Amino acid sequence: MSQQPLPPVLFEALHRGERHIGFGRPEPGTPHTLYRVPEGALAAAVIATDGSPAALRAALTEGAATVTVPGDDPELRPLAPLLPTRAGDALLSGFMGTHTKKWGGQRAPEDGEFTPPKWFFKGFGDWVRLPGEPLTVPAAPVALIEEPEIALVYVNDSDGTPRYAGYTFGNDLCDIGLHRQDPGYNPYCKLCDTALSPWLFLGPPPRSATGRVTIVRDGATAWEGGFDCGGDALYFRIGDMAEHLFSFPAVRRPGLVNYVLLGADEASFHDGFRIADGDRIAIDVKSHGVAFENAVRYVSPSPLPAPAEPWA
Repeated sequence: MSQQPLPPVLFEALHRGERHIGFGRPEPGTPHTLYRVPEGALAAAVIATDGSPAALRAALTEGAATVTVPGDDPELRPLAPLLPTRAGDALLSGFMGTHTKKWGGQRAPEDGEFTPPKWFFKGFGDWVRLPGEPLTVPAAPVALIEEPEIALVYVNDSDGTPRYAGYTFGNDLCDIGLHRQDPGYNPYCKLCDTALSPWLFLGPPPRSATGRVTIVRDGATAWEGGFDCGGDALYFRIGDMAEHLFSFPAVRRPGLVNYVLLGADEASFHDGFRIADGDRIAIDVKSHGVAFENAVRYVSPSPLPAPAEPWA
């Protein structure tokens, strides 16, 4: 693991159907204390405080009922950070072509006009999948690609001002082959599930976030390779990208949670590998001690019923 100091971590989870907050990451067989909180408590604490770990801990634990459980308690079900229950109260989106590898190793000049990267809408917050859950894709993708990325987490206050909560990591699975057929197909390309880790790092986006991807097929490693998705690996400065995105009123609706993906390094597709139905994608962000795995599932929806006759 990297020697860079890591910020504190918190997480939200359901335990016996009730929402709780935990600090640090639970370890199997080790007791872990959870704090009972109402839905939206973490978002409210981010808005009401300066967002520091100490302030959040004080706001979330004072007077809260506690329960101590084993870290591998089967009744402990982690949630995506700040995820609201109501569909549409969180958005998942991200930036494309952000890495220096795609810009000849260069970085955006410090002076001069900012030219923003391309942006995509991935889905609503309840479309997010957690580690261990399958990632579904259309039944006949052209060529899938895994994309290990940093995901920034924001919640808007009552005036619509975005408040930064922290960051986590995800896998933005998509059909890059479809995109390469025609960049105008990119909205279709992104209609594949995305996984997010439940661990929220309470600090600024990392300058370095390195790790390794392993794709397992039929119980054996079919492909593996490294990645770097930290800020130093990006052509664009993170602050510039975020400022531009939040200049649009549509993403500043009061109370809205935004998960913002910062883009991915080159991956298995660029090495000539093709992800198949049933493959398991394991992402190990070694610099941060975060590892998660999801299986890929091709899905064939039932055919649509024949349309009704048009009105005369």
